[in-house]
Amino acid sequence: MPTESPPGELGALAPSFSLNATDGNTYTLDDLKGPRGLVIVFMCNHCPYVKTALPGLIRDARHLREFGINVAGINSNDGRVYTDDAFEHMITLAQEYALPFPYLHDETQSVARDYGAVCTPECFGFDGDMRLKYRRRIDASRKEALPDAHRDLLEAMRAIAEHGDAPGEQYPALGCSIKWTV
Repeated sequence: MPTESPPGELGALAPSFSLNATDGNTYTLDDLKGPRGLVIVFMCNHCPYVKTALPGLIRDARHLREFGINVAGINSNDGRVYTDDAFEHMITLAQEYALPFPYLHDETQSVARDYGAVCTPECFGFDGDMRLKYRRRIDASRKEALPDAHRDLLEAMRAIAEHGDAPGEQYPALGCSIKWTV
């Protein structure tokens, strides 16, 4: 049964963090933010929803850069139990897909807890002041891609970059639950 994200507390400041990435670097929130915003996507390797969404996320991350918005992926799943989500497999996925954004490892799961993340993929879109403006889905695809799906994340973040707010209704993210350490 998929997990649905709750609505975000729009206007809340992004919690800070420092996490190791698959490219060998350590990133902080300040390192990642773009001049007009940042999208943090809680994602993982094994979730079928993430696998379906990943090509669109990669495409949209490239487009968002044109608007001064960066993207970062964070894997908070327990990689000891869900071994496909272990750090060494994150490195492989990042290389295989040539991810155009840092893929970060939240080994202690503290960042997911600080953000209130519940599922993968779940998007948190912040403006240039790092205030939450979008907490929802990439698009309407689920386990199967919808080729003509409205690009919710891209359109919302473009509006945030241009006008300061996301237009219209925000639809919840739906995916696998974060695999918490027991």
